[in-house]
Order: sequence, then C-alpha cells, then structure tokens
Amino acid sequence: DCMTTCLLCAAFFGSLGSSFLYGYNLSVVNAPALYIKAFYNKTWIERYGEPISTETVTLLWSVTVSIFSIGGLFGALSATLIIKVLGRKGTLLLNNSFAVIAAVLLSLGEMSRSFEMLIIGRLIMGVDSGIALSALPMYLGEISPKHFRGMIGQFNSILICLGVFTGQVLGMPELLGQESTWIYLFSFLALPAMLQLCVLPFLPESPRYLLMERRDEAGAEKAFQRFLGKKDVSQELEEVHMEARAQDKLHTVSVLQLLKSPAVRWQLITVIITMACYQLCGLNAIWYYTNGILREAGFTESILPYITLSTGAIETLAAIISGLVIERIGRKPLLIFGFFSMAVFFSLLTVFLNFQDRVSWMPYLSYVCILAVIASFCSGPGGIPFILTGELFEQSYRPAAFMIAGTVNWLSNFAVGLLFPFIQETLQSFSFLVFVAVCILGSIYLYVVLPETKNKTFMDISQSFAKINKMPIPSPGQEMELVLSINSDTNGKAQDATKMQTSL
Repeated sequence: DCMTTCLLCAAFFGSLGSSFLYGYNLSVVNAPALYIKAFYNKTWIERYGEPISTETVTLLWSVTVSIFSIGGLFGALSATLIIKVLGRKGTLLLNNSFAVIAAVLLSLGEMSRSFEMLIIGRLIMGVDSGIALSALPMYLGEISPKHFRGMIGQFNSILICLGVFTGQVLGMPELLGQESTWIYLFSFLALPAMLQLCVLPFLPESPRYLLMERRDEAGAEKAFQRFLGKKDVSQELEEVHMEARAQDKLHTVSVLQLLKSPAVRWQLITVIITMACYQLCGLNAIWYYTNGILREAGFTESILPYITLSTGAIETLAAIISGLVIERIGRKPLLIFGFFSMAVFFSLLTVFLNFQDRVSWMPYLSYVCILAVIASFCSGPGGIPFILTGELFEQSYRPAAFMIAGTVNWLSNFAVGLLFPFIQETLQSFSFLVFVAVCILGSIYLYVVLPETKNKTFMDISQSFAKINKMPIPSPGQEMELVLSINSDTNGKAQDATKMQTSL
C-alpha cells in the first residue's frame, strides 16, 4: 500500500489553504508591528488633529493581534453547521472566500486610511482559521487509510509551521518588512487561498461523509478508488458500513448530546485536556521571549531577524520528522515525549535565565533551550491533538467534538495572550515554571488514560475507550442482531454482512 498522488494532493492543497494561513497569520504581524503602529498614529492625527496616546496605540495594537483568536472562536463555533450543509471539502472551499476578503481588507486598510479595516481583516482571518482547524483535520482523517492516517494528519501541523516560517521570511527587512511594502505581507494571504481554489474542486469529498451522511454509495466508492488508487474498495466500504451500524446514533450529534453522552465521556475529557495543553504549554510565550533573550545574549539588532528564522526552520523540520515517524512510533509516545521534554527544557531555561547576567555564555544555552522547546513541541504536541480529535470520535460525534476542541483551543490561546504579560511581570524569569507544571500534568494524564490509536480503525478506538467509560462492549451476538435489524431495510447487503460477521 503506497500513498496515492490524489491523497497527497488533497493533504497538501487542503492544508495550504487552511493551516498554512493560520501559521502565517500567527507570525506575520511581528515584523511590521512598528510600521502598523506608525500608521495608526498617522491616521489618528489626520482624524483628530493630535498624536495618538501611548495607551491607545498599545490598546489598538493588542486588539489587532488578539482579535484573531476571537475570530477563531467564531469560526470554530460555526464550523459544525457549515460542515453539516456543505461537507468537509465544501467547507474548505467556502472558507477561501474569507481569506480573500480578509486579504482585500488588510491590503486596502492603509490606502483608505482606516485602521478599522485592519482590525476587521484580522477578525475575518481568525474566522477562516477557526473553520480551517476544524474542517481540515476532519477531512484528512476521513480520507486516509488507517496506516497513513497519522502521517496525512501531520500535514496540518507541518503546514502550520511552514506558514509561521513563511511569515518570518517574508517579514525580513530585505523582502516585505519595510515601511513601503508591509501591506503586501497581507496581500499574500490571497495566494494560498487561490491555489487551493484551483486544485481542491478536482479532488473527491470525504468518502465517509458521502456514505454515512449523504448515503451516496457510488460517490463514496469513486472517492475511495481515487484516494487509495485501486479498483476494488469493497473492504473499505464494508468497514465504513460496519462503522455506521456500530454507531448508536445515526444522525449527527449536537454539542449538548455529546457532553451528556456517557459513551464518549473519556474521549471528550482527553481531547479537552490535550487541546488545553496544546495552547497552555507555553509555546506562545516563547515567541514573546526569543528576541529579549537574544538581545541579552549580545546578538546585535541587525541579526535578530535571522536568528528568529532559525526558530521557524527548526519548527518546520521537527514537524516533518514527526510526520515521518508517527506511524512507527505512535501518537501516545510522541505526545508524552513532546510534553515531557518541553517540561525539561523549560526548567533548564529557567535556570539559565537566572544565571544569565553572571556567566557570559549562559545566553547561548538559553537560546539552545528555546530551540529545544520548539522542537519538542513540534515533535508531537504541535499536531497530534488535531489528529486525535478526529480519531477518538466516530462519524456522528465528530463535528461536535471538533467544535468543543476548537472552542477550548481558541479560548486557551486568547487566555495565554491576555494573561501571560501579567504572569511575566509577577514571576519574571520564573514564569516558565507555570508551563513546566502544565506539561508534566499533561504527560501524566496522557500516560494513564490515552490508548494508542495508530493503525486502528475508528471502531477499534471506540472499543478501547468502552472499558474506561464503563460501557458494555457489544458482544458479537448483539452486534449480529443489530446488523440484521439495520440491514433488513437495506436488503441485499444483509447476506454479505452476515457472512462477514460470522467470519469475524
């Protein structure tokens, strides 16, 4: 079984118009920060005839940066509805319109002397990312065969990292990070969206969605044939049919039903904790710190941007390596290793920061620690939470699960951005110890609760949780009755299913 071009194209172009843009937007505002503030000041003088006060400009700037996560929250909340109506692929395609609208607003903001346009553009870009981080992992998890599901799922993470890196590269003073050209940093947003609009329409929709929610057998068969690159996909179709039969709810479940359902209690707790750790493990804080630590290390201002590039490059590299080994090593070891080594390097970083003034070569050790924290993050925690959200839930629960995961993700993101400056003021160089605690608690929880999901069907995964949820695992006999009762109305398949069940 090798990967087909169709599957790789879907993974790459699907992620290019989705998670790449999310990553790009995380880093792109850093380079032109001073120019954007200057533009706010200029606009303010034109409007009110006086220079903007420092407080106002700081407030406007924080709003510009953090409104992105508010948009993300809206996106994550609305994704479930859009996915229900348009399907996985349809949602990804529609989402490009948000990216294009945001690119237009952000590019024309300076010309039309309106900082409101910049802020609204960032908000819409957030909505785009919120929808993308729900629809994309769902699509990737459903189109890939089980032995490639992790690898294809890591495309999401690899392209987030690549997006961050691209934002850093294009923001270099030699490229677009100048007074005259910073708007083009935002115009660039339209490019990946356009590329996705050119390619994705020619790729199939998720076969699981077609079969279980659209009841489109022929379409699902075609989709499987193209994604798997083989004519005979009866085994795959049968697996999806079995999944449909084993599901207690055949209709898509609402968020409330999901929260109440005892059958998925621990899956839900696991996804919430993993997503919260993904945001609260302190990676966002590292970005705030890098430049300060590098300044201390005596690097001159002119080389700082290049050294920041090294962080983006390490990030991308770690994500790619993780994607290559995830099917061998498995999700659980990578997640635990990632969180645990983050805790180790954060602790070392705290020690090094405290000795920074006394020993001349300490800052270099701090810098190495920063790179190590970033690499540890990308080795597992950077992408696997999204893969797990898709894997731990069956089809009918999946959209609601992504909505909850997305809400936790964006709220935690917002909380870190809001609270970290205060934590930093209070604890100063000890502020990283908060993250050490989060990472250690996260690894312990995952070690105790999470079963390994690599190479398992969605049904196997549900069953490994049935024990923890104290739910009865259906015995073959019961399953048999269930199959016959459901199949009596889809006659014809009943005989094959019975054969299949008895052979099991």
